[in-house]
Amino acid sequence: MSSALQETFSPRNLPNAFTATRFALVPVLLLLAATHHPAAFVAVLAAAFATDAIDGYLARRFQLESPVGAKLDSRADLALWLSLPAATWLLRPEFVRAEATPIALLLASLALPMLAGLVKFGRAPSYHSWAAKSTAVLLAGAMLSVYLDGPVWLFRVATVVALIAALEELVITALLPEWHADVRSWRAAQRIRAGEKT
Repeated sequence: MSSALQETFSPRNLPNAFTATRFALVPVLLLLAATHHPAAFVAVLAAAFATDAIDGYLARRFQLESPVGAKLDSRADLALWLSLPAATWLLRPEFVRAEATPIALLLASLALPMLAGLVKFGRAPSYHSWAAKSTAVLLAGAMLSVYLDGPVWLFRVATVVALIAALEELVITALLPEWHADVRSWRAAQRIRAGEKT
């Protein structure tokens, strides 16, 4: 194996490689939705969700967590989640019409913390809080359920959790004196604030 390939597939690059794969799958998802291939769409979406679990695991396993990786992960997550409303409209328009209010609240829960971070720090937040991680897991399951014609209640539960996570991210942004990555909770933000005041 060439040194370039060895470098690409070395453990320290694998987390970002999986994150980049999530980016690359976004246009594939939109194409599959636009051409109405629901089975392939669900398979690719499940793979995209899997990369979100794998990149974080690898970063922790090999102690490769970094602000750059956290930022890249947040951008990949955002690209994936922002692609889903259009994909859902193309594949499940009846769901979008029936769940318009929860969908609007969910989009607000994504947008407001980002706007707050941009206003305060000049850059989007990348907290990866426990509440946000719980939201991602619930929402991934909920969306797969939606595309597979499963029950809608999981999506509504995930929306409520997403709103709670967004509220916590707004509190974290308010507490932090400057931008930080990987702030797991508002209590962690309080500790950072107290430490930087001393």
